[in-house]
Amino acid sequence: MSRLLTRFPVVTLVAALAVVPCVMLAAAGTRMLMIPGIVHLIVVGVAALLAATAALTMSVRASKFGDGRAVLLGFAFSVMAVMLLVHALATPGVMIGSNGVVQGAGALNLPIGGLILSASGLSVLRGRERIRLLLRVQVITVACLLAAGALLLVFATHIPMVPNPSSVAAETIFAVTVGPLVLLAWRSAHTFLLTRRRSDLLVANGVVWLIGAQFGLLNFQMMQGGFWAAHVLELAGIALVGIPAALDLRYGVASRPLVGDLRPDLLVAHEDAFLGARVRALLVRLGDKDPSTEGHTRRVATLAVQIGEQLGLPEGRLRQLALGGLLHDIGKLSVPSEILCKPGKLTDQEFTEIQRHPVAGRELLKELGGFSPLVLQLVESHHERLDGAGYPNRVAAGTLPLEVRILTVADVYDALTADRVYREAWSSEAALELLRKDTGTAFDQVAVAALEATLGSQPLNASEPLVSASRGARALLDPSPVPV
Repeated sequence: MSRLLTRFPVVTLVAALAVVPCVMLAAAGTRMLMIPGIVHLIVVGVAALLAATAALTMSVRASKFGDGRAVLLGFAFSVMAVMLLVHALATPGVMIGSNGVVQGAGALNLPIGGLILSASGLSVLRGRERIRLLLRVQVITVACLLAAGALLLVFATHIPMVPNPSSVAAETIFAVTVGPLVLLAWRSAHTFLLTRRRSDLLVANGVVWLIGAQFGLLNFQMMQGGFWAAHVLELAGIALVGIPAALDLRYGVASRPLVGDLRPDLLVAHEDAFLGARVRALLVRLGDKDPSTEGHTRRVATLAVQIGEQLGLPEGRLRQLALGGLLHDIGKLSVPSEILCKPGKLTDQEFTEIQRHPVAGRELLKELGGFSPLVLQLVESHHERLDGAGYPNRVAAGTLPLEVRILTVADVYDALTADRVYREAWSSEAALELLRKDTGTAFDQVAVAALEATLGSQPLNASEPLVSASRGARALLDPSPVPV
C-alpha cells in the first residue's frame, strides 16, 4: 500500500476511501428490509436540511467575500436540497402511493449536484463580477425546481418508475453521470495529499461515498438492503462534503478540495490554514525576533515548492518541502539578536555562533515532535554543499535527498536577490550566474536548471555585470556578512 501511495497517491487514496461504501452495499445487498416509509422520509429530509444549510451558508458568506466559485458551491447544494426534498416527499406509502418521482429525483440528484460542484473549478468564476448573476440564476433555478417538484408530486402516481433499478438505462445513467463526482474525488484527494488537513480528507471521503450512494440508488429497489445503505451513504456524504466546505469560508475562500486550485506554493501563503497552527506560531516567534528572516523563509519556501513542482515531485514531498522551507531558519531563534541583525563585519566567533542554527533548528523541531525525518533533514542540511564544503556536518550534498538540494538553491538565490543589512540585493541575473558557475561543485545541476525554468529566465545580457563565482562563494561563506 505504501509503495502504491508513493507512485499513484491520488488513485490509491480514492481506492482506499471506496472500501467502506463497497462493503456496505455488498453486505446489505438485495435482502429485503421492511422499514417504514416514514424512516425514508426522515433520513432524506435530514439530508435535504443539511444541503440547504450548507447552501445558505455558502451563498451568503461567499457573496460577502466576493468569490463566485463559492457561490456556485452554494448553488449546487441548493439544487440538491430541493431534489432531496422532492425525493423525500415522494416516499411511497407516506403522503402518496407508489410513484416514479421518488426514483427519478433520487437518481438525478447527485449527478446534477456533482456537475454544478465540478464547475466551481472554472477560473472565470473567481472574481466578484459574476456573483450577482450566479445568485440570480440560483434563485430562479431553485424556484423553478420547487414549482416543478410540486407539480410532479401532484401527478406522481401517474409517473412510471424510470429508470428501473439495475436496468441498462440505470447503468448507463450511472456511467454517464458519475464523471463529475469522480473529478471532485480526484480534486479533493489531491488537495488532502498537499495539506494533510482532516477536513480535506473528510471532503474526499464524502465525495467517494456519494459515488457509492449514486450507484446504490440506481441499482437497488426500495426496501432492499442496498437501497437503505445508499441512503446512509448519501446522508453521510452530504454532511462530510457540505460542512467542511461551509467552514472553509472562514478563510474567505471557496472550498479548496472541491474547487481544486490549491497550488503547492499557496501552502506557504496560507500556512495557518493548511499547514497548522504550530508552524504559524513558530514563524510568529521568528518574525518578532527578525522580520527579515521571516520574510526570507516564506520566499524560500514558495520558490522551493515551485522548483519541486517543476521537477514533478508528488504532493506529499511538496508539502514537506513547504514545511522545511518555512522552518529552515527556525534555529536562528537561538542566535543572539545582536549577532543576527549586526550590520557590520562578524567576528569568527559570531560566525561560528550563526553556523549552529541548522542543528539548533533540528533539535527544536525534534523536541516539539510531529515533524517528519525529511523536514528535520531539510532544516539541518540546507547549508550543505555538493563538495562537502558546507555546514554543519560537511557532508556531500549529493548524498542528501533532492528536496535538500532544491532548498539549498532556493535559499541561496533568495539570499542574494534580497536586500540585507550589510549589502544591497544582487540582480536576478547575477545570482543565477553564480549558481550556474558553482553547479556541480556547490549546487545541484537539476535543481539549478529547475530554478531557471521556474523563473522563466532568459539568456544573460552581455552588458549586465556579473559576479564571479569566487566572489560569490566568499559572499556566502565569508564571516563578514550574515550568512544566508
